[in-house]
Amino acid sequence: MTDTPARVLVVDDHPVLRSGVRVLLEDRTDIVTIGEASNGEEAIEAFRRLQPDVVLMDLRMPGTNGLDAIVAIRAEHPDARIIVLTTYQGDTQAVRALKAGAMGYLLKSGLRTELADAILNVHRGRRHVHRDVAGEIASHVGDEPLSEREMDVIRLVAEGKANKQIGVEMHMSEATVKGHLKSIFLKLHVADRTHAVTVAVRRGIIDI
Repeated sequence: MTDTPARVLVVDDHPVLRSGVRVLLEDRTDIVTIGEASNGEEAIEAFRRLQPDVVLMDLRMPGTNGLDAIVAIRAEHPDARIIVLTTYQGDTQAVRALKAGAMGYLLKSGLRTELADAILNVHRGRRHVHRDVAGEIASHVGDEPLSEREMDVIRLVAEGKANKQIGVEMHMSEATVKGHLKSIFLKLHVADRTHAVTVAVRRGIIDI
């Protein structure tokens, strides 16, 4: 690697966050911010145009979200180096992003202390995952994931739907819904619907 600074593209739908990143990096000689984008579609276009060394990518944005943008960018540029920026430390969401091709996962609460190290590590080809997120991933590495049907069920439970309503919406019997819930409870290590929703949201399995 040369001594030229790491060129960074910042992608987030909040201007204050983008501005904050610029301020945190403005005095550094080893990192330079070369562009910004406010959603996934802009990020894809900006990557093509600017060819940054590292992308800082928010996950939750209107339109094309961060996860879809990571997939699209990596499809065109397999060597793209992307760090996820998020307020969320759920292990499931982190695993999705890393499987999509992200090399880093950084909580926005840790920007002041970790941002530069994360950029430089990823620029050098190393992974950088916030320690709390890494711990969450490790603690659930042996868990069986929810199936697509089970995720649909728990999303409807989170919306306050009763078993009968879920059955009508998903074209299945109430007994089948109860069977899915039993499996969900086992996989999430919970005993009731409320706790299941709480755990599913905390781990990033569903959004509400």
